[in-house]
Amino acid sequence: MLQAILNWFRPASAISLKPTKEIQEAYPKYRWRILESTFLGYTTFYLLRNNFSPVSKEIGEALSYSRQDIGDILAVTAITYGLGKFIMGALSDRSNPRKFMTVGLILTAILNFSFGFTNHYWVHLVLWGLNGLVQGMGWPPCGRSLGHWYSVSERGKTFAFWNIAHNIGGGLVGVIASYSASYFGWQYAFFIPGVIALVGAAYLYFRLVDTPQSVGLPPIEEFNQDHPPEEAKNEDHEKELSTKELIIHNVLLNKYIWLFSIANFFVYIIRYSLIDWGPTYLKEVKGANLESGGISTLVLEFGGIGSTLLMGWISDKAGGRRGMVSLLCIIPIFFAFLGIIYNPPGNIMIDFILFGIIGLFIYPPVMLLGVAGLDFTSKKAVGTAAGFIGLFGALGRTVQGKGLGWLVDHYSWNEALAAIVIATLFAILLLSFTWRLKPRG
Repeated sequence: MLQAILNWFRPASAISLKPTKEIQEAYPKYRWRILESTFLGYTTFYLLRNNFSPVSKEIGEALSYSRQDIGDILAVTAITYGLGKFIMGALSDRSNPRKFMTVGLILTAILNFSFGFTNHYWVHLVLWGLNGLVQGMGWPPCGRSLGHWYSVSERGKTFAFWNIAHNIGGGLVGVIASYSASYFGWQYAFFIPGVIALVGAAYLYFRLVDTPQSVGLPPIEEFNQDHPPEEAKNEDHEKELSTKELIIHNVLLNKYIWLFSIANFFVYIIRYSLIDWGPTYLKEVKGANLESGGISTLVLEFGGIGSTLLMGWISDKAGGRRGMVSLLCIIPIFFAFLGIIYNPPGNIMIDFILFGIIGLFIYPPVMLLGVAGLDFTSKKAVGTAAGFIGLFGALGRTVQGKGLGWLVDHYSWNEALAAIVIATLFAILLLSFTWRLKPRG
């Protein structure tokens, strides 16, 4: 039974090459198809992952959950998401992304429906932990697909455009979840995204394809001809890797992957501090209501759209120096957090502006550190490398999810924000070591 399931997930086999004229006509269409379907698919994953935080206060009030209970749910989910991203990343490198992503969306929809139908804390903890695990089926197959259809020289701008899926999904989920809860009850913050996910799963199954070779096209290196001829025609970069090659050689023994991963730990503390706790902070300290708390997430997420596109393009023009561009983005975030700390209650628009500034500058590093993982490993190990970097990001989210709740309960929101500022300084320090790093490909 297990072997039959694994066989069903296997990458699609290569077929005979199409005639040259057909290749020239089909390649651009397929490239857009891959970009479009992974973009919309990953946007949908977001609607079912970050829908807990915008309504966590309301769930806590309805079910008598303490702030520590909410923090535990966030922490467990972050841990399982990190593990899921690494485990599913390794599996996705040896799977057909069309089937892999489709199954992931169906599973996360089922878990969201189940979450909304129960009122028990421990069941919620388990369900949302499992949701984190299957959410790991989102990013890695997208990375595999884009790594096969777009070459190194265009990854910055391509992933910058694709990364907007984070912002659109992350922004919409705050509004969808908060307004659904406001009008229908907190359960609908999970029911409505679940329905959307089932529609998205059907779309992905019929729209997404595997590698260029699986539809009769040559590898991207050969089609784009931006590599030396002997490299473009080298069969090694098309060979599927063993589990040992994926995990040991391409990740655990790769010093660059470790550097980007540890930096990502602190970047995710910064990012998710406002996603997980931002709406609650604004409600408890700055006087925001449920709807404006949800809007703060929209402002944070949408703030990063233009800057992600720009910084991705700049990183390509800078020879692939993703770390350098990331460092330049983190510095303004440090000052924005200081602004939030010292902005008094009643000036909610200033808080929105500062949230927007943080969103403007945090999402380029979120995208670029993932792309750096691709740059410094094989395209056949994209999911594994991205999963490992994502694992450290999830650990960062875990620390802030549990740690900030503890700091607020035992001290105050000011101490919690001070901890985020310290994490920002650590991110700046680590990224300074990546200043000169360029892709090896």
